[in-house]
This record gives sequence, structure tokens and C-alpha cells, in this order.
Amino acid sequence: MNFLLIGSGGREHALAWKLAQSRLLKPEGRKPGKLYAAPGNPGIAEFAQCVSLDVTDHGAVVAFCEDKRIGLVIVGPEAPLVDGLADSLRSEGVSVFGPSKAAAQLEGSKSFTKDLCARANIPTAAYVHADNEAAALAALSDFAIPVVVKADGLAAGKGVIIAESREEAEEAIRDIFGGMFGAAGASVVIEEFMTGEEASFFALTDGATVVPFGSAQDHKRVGDGDTGPNTGGMGAYSPARVLTPMLRGQVLERIIAPTVHQMAKDGTPYSGVLYAGLMLTDEGPKLIEYNCRFGDPECQVLMMRLEDDLGEFLYASADNALGRMSAPRFSKDTALTVVMAANGYPATPEKGGVIRGLDAAEAAAKGGKVFHAGTAEKDGQLVANGGRVLNVTATGATVGEAQKAAYAMVDAIDFPGGFCRRDIGWREVEREAQD
Repeated sequence: MNFLLIGSGGREHALAWKLAQSRLLKPEGRKPGKLYAAPGNPGIAEFAQCVSLDVTDHGAVVAFCEDKRIGLVIVGPEAPLVDGLADSLRSEGVSVFGPSKAAAQLEGSKSFTKDLCARANIPTAAYVHADNEAAALAALSDFAIPVVVKADGLAAGKGVIIAESREEAEEAIRDIFGGMFGAAGASVVIEEFMTGEEASFFALTDGATVVPFGSAQDHKRVGDGDTGPNTGGMGAYSPARVLTPMLRGQVLERIIAPTVHQMAKDGTPYSGVLYAGLMLTDEGPKLIEYNCRFGDPECQVLMMRLEDDLGEFLYASADNALGRMSAPRFSKDTALTVVMAANGYPATPEKGGVIRGLDAAEAAAKGGKVFHAGTAEKDGQLVANGGRVLNVTATGATVGEAQKAAYAMVDAIDFPGGFCRRDIGWREVEREAQD
């Protein structure tokens, strides 16, 4: 079987690394399959043939799949899913891992998800959806401070403002409707501020069967101690032990399963990965938001821990066959990833900085892996080509051990144009010290 992986970031590098190990690509006694990536990156190129393919041109993607006899398309980022690429491929008989355009509204529209939560009685923050500035400003009086203001649409993980005063909330509303997040800010969702600790829970589904697929905790703020502006993620570790077995059961029973049931009931069955961002409150886990793809950089730590065949699970999801699969096996060890970002991120990252020492970094930690998130090759050198550039990933028996190994790898990398947080995993490291 041949695979086509859509995407070019660290998430896709981790998926390519794991997919390349799949038995579906290397069946015994038969001709091996091939992994293609569009567009890929220099790290992905080690495992896949990178191809130039405009994923917004659905006809071109369909034609490529027909020409290369693609048995499964794996869509990494959210934008092609919200754009309906999965629908275009399925209509031509191509199997796809990822939801339809209608189902991808779970990430593409925060108000869609909040309304679904209301219908299915899924625990989440109280909210108001407003499609103009005046209505949003008027709705503020219904909320205590601090309050959360969100652009309704896709904003690359940056469309969320936690306002510490009414004036800051009003400014956020004006900025969003003023175009700060482009089309994503055509409307806003104002939410009650929830207190607790955040964690992420993942599940695969084919629209009927739900299979738990690990947990993680990420670090959104750019600076140590969770300071500075929000980013797409500066690091993560898995598993999130704060999500105890009891809490995981509650998440499945009260959040994930009702979502899958309600989506099917509404005529928009969900197939793919459900990534639930959670707040662990005194009243139990509550949904912050859904993503319709693997998290980035959460995917990197999940793939490091997964002991089963990723390709088989993704194909079963696409083929409505998850019910025939055993529960996926994950290592008991912790995986931790540190994002090395280009100077200036998340505002205006500096591109073109030369990167050296990746081989030395992987040698610095047994089993460590450096995933390329935003890199390019120029004049025979590896250079930064994005905001988040590298995902430096290691494992250990504890979060503390994995953290130590990951930072040993970071210190082996020569990237003067980049920076990273030095405290990824700090909450769990502190808890381990108290045990």
C-alpha cells in the first residue's frame, strides 16, 4: 500500500517517521509500498518522497492519488480538513484519515463546538457567540473578570486572549473584529474563565468506535514560567499523569463519546483523531476546545511512545474498522519535546538562520529524535524556515529524566538564531520531586 501524508511541520515529520515503520508499507513477501509527503520538509525527506502538490487544488491531489495508487491519505494540518479535502478524496474512492469538512467544524468554528456541547450536555465553559462588535461588547457584562475572548475561526492557535480587565477584553474584541486574525475573526466567542490545570486527551474514531490514544500536556506561553504571549506550543510531554485513570474514564464517558454520538446523530459523523483540550476543574474535566488533527508538538511525544503500528490504526479509522483493533500499546516511559523557535517568534520570526549539530543532538540521548518543524535546505545547509523550527524529543522513565535528556540534546545543537524554553514539563517535575 502507498501512503500520502499531507503537511510540512514537526507533526508530519513524527507521523512520517512512525508511518515508515508500518507493515502496510512493508508487507511480507510482497512488493513494498511507498510513502509520499506533500510538501514535506528536509526531515521528512529521510522517510518519504517529498512532492510539490498544491493541497488547495483538490483535483490535483485526487489525480496524484490515482496516478500513484495511494491506498491511504493522512491529512496532518487542520486547514485542508476544514477546506474539505477529505470529502473530495472520498468522493473519488480514496481512503482518508481525517474528518469531513462538516465534521472538521469542531476545530474550524468554536461556536459550532460550543453549540454541540450545549446539545449533548458536554461539560464546558459558559459562553456567548457574537457576530458583531456591538453585540460582543454588550455580552461582556454577563461575565466575570478574567474572561476569555476567542476568534471563532482558525487562527493558527493564536486567536485566544485571556483578558485580565474589562478594558483588555473590550480591546481584544475590537482587535478581533478589526482584522487581527483575518477571516477567523468574523465572529467571536466569549467564554467564562475556567480555573484548573490543562491537559490534552486523544482518541481515534471511525464515527462509531472510539479508541483512546494517549494524553499529553503542552506549554503554550512563549516564556519560562508560562509567561509571555500564547504560541502554537513551545513543548509537551506524554503521558499527562495528572489525567488519572478515573479522569480519563470521565473524559471518555462525558466528553468524547457524547461528541461522537452527537456528530453521528446530526448527520456529520466524525472520522479521524479527536484532540480534546481539557481543563481539570474542581467540578471535573471540562472541554476547552477540540482539534480535528494530532496536536503539534503533542503528536511528537505520542509517536515516540506508541509501540503499535500507526499505519494500521489510521487505516482502520479510515476504513470503519476500529472495532476490530486491540487497544493501542504505549510505552510506560515519558516522552518530552522541546521546541526550538526562531528569534522573534511568535511575532516576526527570523528566517534563514543556519542550524548544525542535529546528529550530535540525537547521539546525546539514547533514542532521542529531532523532528523538523520549520526547516529548509539552502546552499547545502539546513536553515530556519518558520517560527517553530525544531522539536527536540527524548524519553525517560520519569518526566525529570526525559527533560534532562531533551535539554542535553538542545545543548548539542548549534542554532544561534533560535531559542527555547528551559522548563518544559515543570509541573510534573515538581510533583515528582514531592513524591
